[in-house]
Amino acid sequence: MSEDSENMREPLHETLQVQRGETEATLQPLRLGERVRSLRLGQGLTLEEASKLTGLARSTLSKIENEQISPTFSVVHKLVNGLGIDLPQLFSEPSNSAQPSGRRDITRRGEGKPHPTATYEHELLATDLSHKKMVPFTTRVRARAFGDFPEWIRHDGEEFLYVLSGAILFYTEFYEPVRLEAGDSAYYDCTMGHMLVSVSEEDAEVLWVTA
Repeated sequence: MSEDSENMREPLHETLQVQRGETEATLQPLRLGERVRSLRLGQGLTLEEASKLTGLARSTLSKIENEQISPTFSVVHKLVNGLGIDLPQLFSEPSNSAQPSGRRDITRRGEGKPHPTATYEHELLATDLSHKKMVPFTTRVRARAFGDFPEWIRHDGEEFLYVLSGAILFYTEFYEPVRLEAGDSAYYDCTMGHMLVSVSEEDAEVLWVTA
């Protein structure tokens, strides 16, 4: 008996019963086969290609997609690794918000909204869109020393930093300062204290994207 056959003995998904007080609700299981097919086709993969990536037999993948068998955790693990996805992606239906919304905003060079501070000169981008999931902006770093900041900068979310020109020292609360030059980048938790200072002859320019 093949390993794949062994993995098919016990179904992974069952109808779940949730009881809260005297109220009992039934949660219908996700049609996992349809989800696997959707993820495979979304990557432009044939069954044969997906078989090579996941290490599962082509016939096994076909049976999963046609709801003829239900995979156990070891098979799910192969699907997740082979398709390069996260486990929640496999067990979550695509939300309506994933459909194209038609939102778009273009910011021409120099037409962003200026927001100067004592240490930075920000230019806010895509300002015509509200309720953005990301906040992009460019910054000219005026600060030249750690002491130019009265305290650490902290705020909610995560942040991506990309140096456009010049060089900076990137200070973070729990790490040693690191020098970043044009083309270097960093991604970090911005609830951690952080700040930038220019160390090049000219003020450095950076792109920030905050989520």
